[in-house]
Amino acid sequence: QVQLVESGGDLVQPGGSLRLSCAASGSILWINAMGWYRQAPGKQRELVATVTSDGSTHYADSVKGRFTISRDNAKNTVYLQMNSLKPEDTAVYYCNAAVTTYPRALRNDYWGQGTQVTVSS
Repeated sequence: QVQLVESGGDLVQPGGSLRLSCAASGSILWINAMGWYRQAPGKQRELVATVTSDGSTHYADSVKGRFTISRDNAKNTVYLQMNSLKPEDTAVYYCNAAVTTYPRALRNDYWGQGTQVTVSS
């Protein structure tokens, strides 16, 4: 089994910054892509950003130039630096990881429990 634990969500004013972290633990052989998704009230969950094991990144158009995703492979951790936050960034942010586990080298997607980000004055 694999656990993803997120942290860093908070209430912040428009224009402010936050840094989210997500640490993976458990029966991990290796982690392929890691990413962040978000879900606002009454809306579907949407992709925010992803990063592959070799560092290639992808961003939703709505966050390009403001958010930066990164990962520390030695710590099995992914980060999301969020700058110039807007009220429309308010959502629960979820961490996702595609993980190959031992002993049978099975690959599955795992999700964190979510962390609340609220952007409001």
